Amino acid sequence: MTLFKDYLLFRRKDNWYIMRKSPQEMSAYHLKVSKVGLKAFNRIGDFLKPTTRMMQIFGPSATRARMEIDEGQLRSLLSGDDIPFETDVEKGYVVLTLKGNRVLGLGFLINGRVRSQLPRKEVREAMV
Repeated sequence: MTLFKDYLLFRRKDNWYIMRKSPQEMSAYHLKVSKVGLKAFNRIGDFLKPTTRMMQIFGPSATRARMEIDEGQLRSLLSGDDIPFETDVEKGYVVLTLKGNRVLGLGFLINGRVRSQLPRKEVREAMV
């Protein structure tokens, strides 16, 4: 993955954090650090769930498990409904985009239907 070649991943319990590589990282090697960088993933059952921030930053580069939705579908998701999605992915997280490359966050795909994993407050602000 060349997209992440300039980054380091750190794991703490069920969470992963991402940080850009830097010459200073080795000077902090001896320190006890509890968290560093941007929270990138959480373990949710059998899945690694990317965080909304992670998707907003790196989501535009996603080539698989990506679903472009319109404003009507977005309203359906935000009201708690799920929407159909035909893909070769069976089950898992999908990147939800609005009008091309505008990444909103994630949905969860199961049985050909997507459920919202979007933070409602942020999406409402983005639609204004």
